[in-house]
Amino acid sequence: MSDTKTTRTPADPMRSFSEDTDMKRDLGLLEAVSIVVNRIIGSGIFRTPAPIMAAVASTSLFGLVWALGGIVTIFGAVIYAELAAMMPRSGGPYEYLKMSYGPFWAFLRGWAMFFVSETASITAVALIFAEYLSAAWFLVNGVHLDKMVIFGVAFGTIWLLTAINMWGVQFSGWVQNIFSFVKIAAVGSIIGIAFTSWSTGNWANFITPLFPESFGGTTILAVGAALRYAFFAFSGWEGATYIAEEVKNPRRNLPLSLFIGIGGVMLLYLGANAAYLFQLPPERIAEAPWVATEVMTVAMGATGGILISVAVMINTFGNVNTQILCKARTWQAMARDGVFFDWFAKLHPTYRTPNNALIGQAGWATVLLVFAVLADNSYETMIDFFSATSTIFNILVFTSIWVLRRKYPDAHRPYRAWLYPWSLVGILAIYFAFLVITLITAFVPSIIGLGLTATGAVYYFFKVGFGRRAAGASAD
Repeated sequence: MSDTKTTRTPADPMRSFSEDTDMKRDLGLLEAVSIVVNRIIGSGIFRTPAPIMAAVASTSLFGLVWALGGIVTIFGAVIYAELAAMMPRSGGPYEYLKMSYGPFWAFLRGWAMFFVSETASITAVALIFAEYLSAAWFLVNGVHLDKMVIFGVAFGTIWLLTAINMWGVQFSGWVQNIFSFVKIAAVGSIIGIAFTSWSTGNWANFITPLFPESFGGTTILAVGAALRYAFFAFSGWEGATYIAEEVKNPRRNLPLSLFIGIGGVMLLYLGANAAYLFQLPPERIAEAPWVATEVMTVAMGATGGILISVAVMINTFGNVNTQILCKARTWQAMARDGVFFDWFAKLHPTYRTPNNALIGQAGWATVLLVFAVLADNSYETMIDFFSATSTIFNILVFTSIWVLRRKYPDAHRPYRAWLYPWSLVGILAIYFAFLVITLITAFVPSIIGLGLTATGAVYYFFKVGFGRRAAGASAD
């Protein structure tokens, strides 16, 4: 079937504060919560404990990194809840930046999301799906899958789930509910089995070593470097805001979905990391990229390792599906505003889904997948690549709450951020410190990501600047 182009957003800026939409509102609170859960629980809790422990080399700092990741997530949700309830528009952060700083900065953030951060995240999680398949294959056959097979599995995952999401958001919502239940069950089973396997567990792992050998500047840099992976493990909590125009009663359900989803996931993360430490000493966690498989193999033998590898594969598969669903809505919203590829603005005439944006997203994720597979540490490379860029734009999104309260003081705000302005001050302080440390500890990949982002300014100049001048000339 051919696509039909959605109606371009009117010039009236107050449209951003309305609930008018060309899309179908088929998602309820349950689906919105499922999207939050699915977006957060992906590869992070199963893959990032190893690089975090390797960076900090002590259980106290390991716990500190995870605690900071959770605190920042809570502060972020507090701010996003006000923004989402005030502007229930697809694209989430893109819409908030557009109304705060103008279309250029909103576009540049969207450009960075597409070419740097968000498609790279899709690629990273698809790779973990393939890596855990390799781990299960090793437990059964004694050999790991080679890189080309891992590439093929990740490639097939991205394109299969893209195709599924082209069949309508209601169908995608059902898929979200199924995967969120499986994810909660999988993480819960790790916690339950690990803590009931007394013969293999050891409480001494929690305090050996409790502190690093020394404290100083290198310790701060180590914690900052480890936070890259903790932030990635918690990332995606804002996912429901990307599909705001497809959620029923969005002013109520979007804030609720953030708090319910994040609260539940944080409890699961706390339990999972404690379970890892109960079964494995810190030095072994640092060397265990497939830590969940290691834990279950210790607790239950090879059968347990195979079962949890399959469960992690299901988790990461569901996370890729959620990312594909949510993120394509930003590209469509940008194109609808006339600042991105025009082709992406079209919606399917029957399903009202942004199929062209979905295809374009999968295409660029495939390009990143090729480069990632060629790297020695493909997962860490992807995270290092987009961390600095994402942090800069997260800072801009968070500060938009301050800007919007001054630009539109009378806008309807069904929810107002808790502890404002201190919640904003706290999260900005952490993010600025994290940005500095990231630029120090991952300079080259950060510069590459920022350089790709800067190319968006050139595109915007030619796409929007020339277009406006041409329109002015024709009007004359």
